[in-house]
Amino acid sequence: MRPLFNPDTPTWKVFLIFLGPLLLSNILQSLSGTLNSVFLGHMIGVSALAAASAFFPMMLFLISFIMGLGSGSSVLIGQAWGAREPERVREVAGTTLTCGLIGGATVGLLGALFAPQLLAMLRTPPDILPMAIPYARVMLASMPLLFVFLLLTSMLRGVGDTVTPLYALIVSTLVGLIVTPTLIAGWIGLPRLGVIGPAGGAIASFVLTLAWLSWHLHRKGHTLALDAKLLRHLHINGPILRQVLRIGVPTAMQMVIMSLAEVALLSIVNGFGSDATAAYGIGNQVLGYAQFPAMSIAIAASILGAQAIGAGQLDRLGSITRTGILINIVVTGSLLLLGYLFARPIIGMFTTHHETTDIAMRLLYIVLWSTLAFGAAAVISGVMRASGTVMAPVLLSIGAILLVEVPVAVLLSRRIGLDGVWMSWPCAFIAMLVFQSLYYRLVWRKKKIERIR
Repeated sequence: MRPLFNPDTPTWKVFLIFLGPLLLSNILQSLSGTLNSVFLGHMIGVSALAAASAFFPMMLFLISFIMGLGSGSSVLIGQAWGAREPERVREVAGTTLTCGLIGGATVGLLGALFAPQLLAMLRTPPDILPMAIPYARVMLASMPLLFVFLLLTSMLRGVGDTVTPLYALIVSTLVGLIVTPTLIAGWIGLPRLGVIGPAGGAIASFVLTLAWLSWHLHRKGHTLALDAKLLRHLHINGPILRQVLRIGVPTAMQMVIMSLAEVALLSIVNGFGSDATAAYGIGNQVLGYAQFPAMSIAIAASILGAQAIGAGQLDRLGSITRTGILINIVVTGSLLLLGYLFARPIIGMFTTHHETTDIAMRLLYIVLWSTLAFGAAAVISGVMRASGTVMAPVLLSIGAILLVEVPVAVLLSRRIGLDGVWMSWPCAFIAMLVFQSLYYRLVWRKKKIERIR
């Protein structure tokens, strides 16, 4: 593969070529979680759905650092790929995968041991604890596989390959679609796992997808194929790790703070009962379909920015930012409109329980529109991250979460109930957009942009 930019290609065209498969990939990634919720809600009931929902912030917290690692590596890989240095790409990939394997094994072991204590800290309703604990333990055991999968797909996007991750997610989704309901119900002679079925299905899909991915990359002679050229770099290279962490740790910090905020919000929601917990889980699933496209556009902006910097085409950074924001308005805005028009049928795919449905409807009506602000802020911070400017945008996002989202949720939930929790999200997203835009215009655009070495 070649770097995505050449001087004669319009920015919008490069963006759309890169974004199409990436957008479909993130929709499929969200779909896998949706299918699990649908299976649980209809095959077992709202209590099983609530049990899985209780694990969501914990999982988000545990994978935050690996997502930060993937973000840091994709920037370095994108710059190296733009400069046409495949060996440098393999050096970054080897260090990143090694850290992912070590981190995944550690998280899986410690998380599985302390799952009951973690769920108790979240004030998980007692009536769903017997189902939530085994679900959490099996999901945590899958972390090494999940970490490697996330890192590989992130690094593939760094070299401009969004098609292979799409194929991998198609494989993963198809495996989950077949295996998950089979394990829940105990079909074809298998033991009936009930609520643990989706977790077992996740492990099966990760194993089969990674096996397919390894074969596919080797067959294509891909730069990131797990061959002798890459395997000799499968160790921790100190200087490269420091560069990855310089970008990845602040990004991970932001995700950790976001996940801790979700933990705090879920703790408040749990106080309103298991129907509210289930509605929170449904709302997160639906919001994912709006937020993942917005995040896809931000990822595309970051990687295209990194490749432009590596290729020495700094004049394209402004165009990348503007194009990303405009595409966010069109794509995300269209999805939001569909979400408002078909909110009740969408929620009906998860549950037919009237009280849960009503709560989830209120959540969506209050929050959906603000995803536009979330997406625009993510594009701006993504372009700045491509140049290695990470700490300031991260601190601004953390400020929006700690100084706006959590206080608003606490104060308004006491005054007006659950609607106050939902209102905290739009407040935080608008604050993020304002903070990022001001820093981008007043500070970052005046900096000298150079490739990270």
